[in-house]
Amino acid sequence: MAEIFSLKFPQSLGVYDDYADAQRAVDFLSDEGFPVQNVLIVGTDLKQVERVTGRLTTPRVAIAGAASGAWLGLLVGLLLGIFAKNGAYFATVLTGVMLGVLFGTVWALIGYAATRGQRDFSSITKVVPGRYEVLTEHNLLAQGQELLAKLPGRAVDL
Repeated sequence: MAEIFSLKFPQSLGVYDDYADAQRAVDFLSDEGFPVQNVLIVGTDLKQVERVTGRLTTPRVAIAGAASGAWLGLLVGLLLGIFAKNGAYFATVLTGVMLGVLFGTVWALIGYAATRGQRDFSSITKVVPGRYEVLTEHNLLAQGQELLAKLPGRAVDL
């Protein structure tokens, strides 16, 4: 699988500031008949960006834990309900949800208490490339450069 994301002797066709420009260059190469199966778009200058989504408080943690536990309890209740006898299916599912809420809340609060206020916010993270480099096999470099020189409005650093 890793071989599909590599080239034997890669050479740079260009470096672009955003993905749309790199994609446009590869699309142009494809339209011109270039063997694009020998092209990679590689994100470089990686940085991790963390977006803070809100403040964590004990009630928010408890509610999130309860919701997460409810989903898990529902799944367990549905699976166990299959084996319930005498029409106890819905009671089994409801018990699973209630136990899930209880355990989800307790575990979320224990986890929150363990941080001792060192991380009182919620966030999401993403790895973002600063630039995108278009690479091709060394024996196709001249052909690719020649074609990209014809790309209308090209914005490339060679």
